[in-house]
Amino acid sequence: MASFPSSAAARPLTYPPFAKDFPHMLHGADYNPDQWQHMPEVLEEDMRMAKLAGVNSFSIGIFAWTALEPEEGRFTFEWLDRTMDVLAAAGMKAVLATPSGARPAWMAQKYPEVLRVDGERRRHLFGRRHNHCMTSPVYRQKCRRINTLLAERYASHPALMVWHISNEYGGHCHCPLCEQAFREWLQARYGTLEALNHAWWSAFWSHTITDWSQIESPSPIGEMGVHGLNLDWHRFTTHQTVDFMKNEIAPLREITPGVPVTTNMMGFFYDLDYWKFMPELDIASWDAYPEWGGPGGDMHHASYTAMIHDLNRSLKGGRPWMLMESTPSMVNWRGVNKLKRPGMHRLASLQAVAHGAETVQYFQWRKSRGSSEKFHGAVVDHVGHENTRVFRDVAEVGRDLARLDDVVGTSSQVEAALVMDWECRWAVDDAQGIRTPKGYAEDCHAHYKALWRNGIAADVISADGDFSPYRLVIAPMLYMVRPGVAERLDTFVREGGTLVLTYWSGVVDASDLCFLGGFPGPLRKLAGVWAEEIDALYEGETNPVEPVPGNALGLTGTYAARHLCEVVHLEGATALATYGGDFYAGRPALTVNRFGKGSVYYIAARLEDAFLVDLVQSVAREMDLRRPLPGHSAPLPEGVSLKTRTNGVDEFLFAMNFSASPQSIDLGATPHEDVLAGEGDGAVSGPLTGVVELPPLGVKVLRRKYVRA
Repeated sequence: MASFPSSAAARPLTYPPFAKDFPHMLHGADYNPDQWQHMPEVLEEDMRMAKLAGVNSFSIGIFAWTALEPEEGRFTFEWLDRTMDVLAAAGMKAVLATPSGARPAWMAQKYPEVLRVDGERRRHLFGRRHNHCMTSPVYRQKCRRINTLLAERYASHPALMVWHISNEYGGHCHCPLCEQAFREWLQARYGTLEALNHAWWSAFWSHTITDWSQIESPSPIGEMGVHGLNLDWHRFTTHQTVDFMKNEIAPLREITPGVPVTTNMMGFFYDLDYWKFMPELDIASWDAYPEWGGPGGDMHHASYTAMIHDLNRSLKGGRPWMLMESTPSMVNWRGVNKLKRPGMHRLASLQAVAHGAETVQYFQWRKSRGSSEKFHGAVVDHVGHENTRVFRDVAEVGRDLARLDDVVGTSSQVEAALVMDWECRWAVDDAQGIRTPKGYAEDCHAHYKALWRNGIAADVISADGDFSPYRLVIAPMLYMVRPGVAERLDTFVREGGTLVLTYWSGVVDASDLCFLGGFPGPLRKLAGVWAEEIDALYEGETNPVEPVPGNALGLTGTYAARHLCEVVHLEGATALATYGGDFYAGRPALTVNRFGKGSVYYIAARLEDAFLVDLVQSVAREMDLRRPLPGHSAPLPEGVSLKTRTNGVDEFLFAMNFSASPQSIDLGATPHEDVLAGEGDGAVSGPLTGVVELPPLGVKVLRRKYVRA
């Protein structure tokens, strides 16, 4: 398999499709024919309805280990053979899974070491899923064997398109095997106990380690107060999960080198740093379940989902990604499982495509008759036919995707990046201070939402990412600064980049040890400020922030600071806004430091969304950042999102309205073609120009000539 770019610096304008013989958007679902072997007529009926829904792919075999190997060493692939053959005959593709996400009962009974041990050192019983030890040699051997057999059997099958590795990796195991692997990982990382004890600052409370065998993983009945230990345990869990995944992938690479591999991730999932997975995967994919109609409103969920979509595009350096799971209706695991309102399924599906997805796939195709997900949304309900609202919604998306062949392989050209870093998040959340919760992920979303409201495309990168392709980098609460990060940010700004930093940045190093000499530590000279103290406010308590008259960004009015207010001193920076209350009234709340050819903005307080929108608008105007509507520099209408994809000749503008009110955008004089308008869909004769209306939950895909910035 060809290697794909992992840095935005090498981003091309086009990418090859996931499969050379299938240059189309994938539309499909998790399919479980193993659950219906006693009803063979179901497979025939499913193929009939798949055609009606415009479905051209199925993800299969995800939790099918027992159906494939009902007892140790006895394999029953015949049902999967039939399914693969039926897909091929229908011109459909298979996203074929390895079954490690749920091991069989016979394995747990015969080899109890494959079962996980929790933090309280209890070995789990058989049940649920993702309850396996990542270190167990037995489990690794069993996974490798069945994966080898799958690869050998279907290597040349015309339906095989992508390997789906396991399912939603996650969780920790504290068994003796994992404890020993953790000690060995620490020995490789630190070399000596002296170095480990220094990194963990373990002299505190006399927790110094004097022998490697004394090290135990964090536990609620043991050690949880050594932050370096907690941080390293998170790192180790990621390492061990990736190593387990590599064991799964190895036979697939050997036997089917031309078939790409992916695993379905879960957004900004807490347990695992997904950046560490990327060298082993060809395609990023994730399972998206926004809480449409839920608390916070659809615009909140739309911007958060957009951020995670952009994260998945960024994970592989801009390459198109897979929306592996979504629901065509509701889920079954929230306290309130609300139906998608009419129009939302189409809008949410095309939002993913706008941000770089080339698949829209669902969990699930057909509702299970029993067990824990029998009431989870599906394309085919228990009624068993196509005459439902949900099926019609899915068929509408199928028609849309069939019209988007020209979008396949196109890129998203960006000039801005948001730093959203797993290790930083772990360290922030572990810190015992300021206030709880600290809101790292929420801060990242607030800054992303300001970009989203202004129509500015952004990548979502880690602190170890490459800053050089961007003109604007926003790094909220960059609490941890690992080696090399400050130096690369320094170079980025010196060479003309604009950097936005916030309160509680540059506080600890890679070992979670506080920097000495004043915060923001190695970023202090770059920011041009010294942060002396940080004040925590109670919920509902605010402090007014007032722009300095005549400030360089033209900010006016009064904004509310909440939760956190840092007291900073100017050390070369200029104040653009100041606090209006408390003992630090008049002290800087927003500063700018001109550094080399670039600028660094420092936001000293957690300010309301309106401030962040205004700040991004002003900074983007000053920098002349590329916008989806040339000449338009104001924030977009409430709830409207505009995203573009291009092949270097044509540009596709996705115009989406997540509000409950009609909105409009002005295309100006540039001619746009309505890509989704077909015969009978109210197609407009001739190109679109000027003001275009977007109904509530409406979406348009418009083609125009690409103009390089």
